[in-house]
Amino acid sequence: MKCIIVDDEPIARKGIKKLVEQISQLELLDSFNNAEAASEYIKSTKVDLIFLDIQMPGINGIEFARSIPKHTLIIFTTAYSEYALDSYEVDAVDYLVKPINPAKFRKAVDKAITYHSLLMEEEEKSVENVEDEYIFVKSDRRFFKVNLKDILFIEGLKDYVIIQLDGQRIITRMNVKNMHDMLPKNTFLRINRSYIVNKDRIDSFDNNDVFIKTYEIAIGNSYRDSFFDDMMSKK
Repeated sequence: MKCIIVDDEPIARKGIKKLVEQISQLELLDSFNNAEAASEYIKSTKVDLIFLDIQMPGINGIEFARSIPKHTLIIFTTAYSEYALDSYEVDAVDYLVKPINPAKFRKAVDKAITYHSLLMEEEEKSVENVEDEYIFVKSDRRFFKVNLKDILFIEGLKDYVIIQLDGQRIITRMNVKNMHDMLPKNTFLRINRSYIVNKDRIDSFDNNDVFIKTYEIAIGNSYRDSFFDDMMSKK
């Protein structure tokens, strides 16, 4: 599981890092001393698990937890036991009070690994048989064959994605990041946190927006450079 640490205390980050390094199933991607920086990071990088402090300057851990994708799991690591009830409201895997007991840390991680496996199984059932030319998408208890060339764009909406075709929309339960991972990158490009576009169906674009038929889709600031690099490299 790919994880990050978000804690404003350097000593705490160092201690959690040591605990993470003792568990082979975890891969530490990065550490952050504030929620704002971590929020920007997860917009463009898939993170499975966050070890998250609560009392931090700026956005606190509870507020940050409410904004992250559902399939990114959270283990709170805090010096304050009084926030335990709040952690249940954001579906945290566990709540560890500093100083963190290594055995309790391992138990919390084992629980996160189990949850992560279940979430991945659920998503694999939503989209199956990803081929060069088509995918099968589960919607309303049926699997629909969708030709990739017919997809205009894909929109993420809470716990679902909407696949926009010519004159038809298909809605399936899926995380937009994982949907993007399943699609061929030479054709499908993520241009903001919520949208994936089919590059072959783009009619035009400017510095701020992509135009596909009658649809106008904004290019996110953190995605703009990669979008232009990709589009211009085709020439």
